[in-house]
Amino acid sequence: MLKTSDMRIRDVINIKDGRRLGVMADIEVDLDTGRVTAIIVPGALKMMGVLGREQDYVIPWERIVKIGVDVILVDIPIEGPSELRR
Repeated sequence: MLKTSDMRIRDVINIKDGRRLGVMADIEVDLDTGRVTAIIVPGALKMMGVLGREQDYVIPWERIVKIGVDVILVDIPIEGPSELRR
C-alpha cells in the first residue's frame, strides 16, 4: 500500500524500454473510493525551462508494476507514452 508519507522522490522507469520518464510528483485519487488511480510525472523541461514544460505523464495505477525504495517500475507500451500525457 502506498502511504502519503512514503511519497518521496522516486524515479519512474518504463520496463518496456528502460527509459526514465521522470520523478513522481503527485498522485491522482478517486475521492468516492479513496483509491489512488494514477501517479503524475511532470513533463521534461523545454530549453532549460525557458520555454516551459512538456505535458505531464499521468500513469494509471494498473500500469504500475512495482514500487521500490528508489524507483517505480511501470509498464507502458513503447509507442504509447504520448497517450498518457495531459
